[in-house]
Amino acid sequence: MFTGSIVAIATPLKDGKVDEQKLRELVDFQIENGTDGVVPCGTTGESATLTYEEHCKVIDIVIDQVNNRVPVIAGSGSNSTHESVFLTQHAQKAGADGALVITPYYNKPTQEGLYRHFKEISDAVKIPIVLYNVPGRTACNILPETVIRLSKCDNIVGIKEASGSLEQAAAVIEGTDDNFSVMSGEDALTYLLFAIGAKGVISASTNVVPADMAKMWDAWEAGDVETARAQHYKLLPVFSALFLETNPIPVKKALYLMGLAEDEIRLPLVSMTDAATEKMREALVEAGVKLVR
Repeated sequence: MFTGSIVAIATPLKDGKVDEQKLRELVDFQIENGTDGVVPCGTTGESATLTYEEHCKVIDIVIDQVNNRVPVIAGSGSNSTHESVFLTQHAQKAGADGALVITPYYNKPTQEGLYRHFKEISDAVKIPIVLYNVPGRTACNILPETVIRLSKCDNIVGIKEASGSLEQAAAVIEGTDDNFSVMSGEDALTYLLFAIGAKGVISASTNVVPADMAKMWDAWEAGDVETARAQHYKLLPVFSALFLETNPIPVKKALYLMGLAEDEIRLPLVSMTDAATEKMREALVEAGVKLVR
C-alpha cells in the first residue's frame, strides 16, 4: 500500500516549543523535492520527548499542510498498548492515511506479547498500520514469524525494518503476501533492501537529501539499476555522517546548516559536537547539499 521514498520528518523546535511555521515549510520542501510520503512523530521527529498535546499537534499540522498531496503515516507507537491505541485513534480521527507503530521499548515483551500489542491496536482502528522494528533503539526485536502472523490482520500492511539484518528482512518478504510492504529503515541498507524486494524507505536522511532519495527509488522502480546504484554510493557518506551521533541530532544540525530549522533539540539529546559537525559538513558539501551556514 505504501511505497517509495518517505521521510521520517524532523520536528523543528524554537524556544522549547514546536515551530509550526518551520514544520509547514519542511513539509513543502519534502514534497517539492519528490518525497512520496511523510511520517510525523517518528524517532527522527523526537516522539519520545513530545507531550501528548505536542504529538497530536504535530500530526494535525502535517496532515493539514500535506493537504492530500502525499500519504501521511503518523507515528503513534509507545511502550504502553493503551497509549498506542490512544495515539493511533487520534491519527485516524485527524485524517492520517496510516500509522507507524514502533515495538514497545524498555518493556522487552515476548513475541506473543508483541503480537497481542499490535493486534489490539489493529482492532481499535480502521486505518492501515505499518509496524516499526528498530531493536537498536528499543531492545526488542519483532521476529519474522511474528510479523508474518500479524500480516494476516486486514489493516497491518507493512513494516519499517531497521534491524540491520538483510536475512531477517528477506524472511519477512518471503513469508508475506505481495501486498505487504517491507520498507527500509536503515538508510545505508536501502539499496540492498530494494534488491531483495523492499518497496520503499522511511528515512531520516530524506530530511536532508530528499531529491536524491527520491531519485534512487524512482530509478529502481523504473528498472534503472545503474542510476539507483550510483545514488546509493553517492549517498553512503551522507548516511554515515547523519548517524555520527544519535539520530536526530545530526539531522537537526544539518537542517540548521541548510537554513531550514533552528538547531534546537530536546533533552536528553543535545546539539551535535563541533568536531562531528565539521565531518558532516564535508560529507554534505561533497554530496551537493546547499548549506547557508
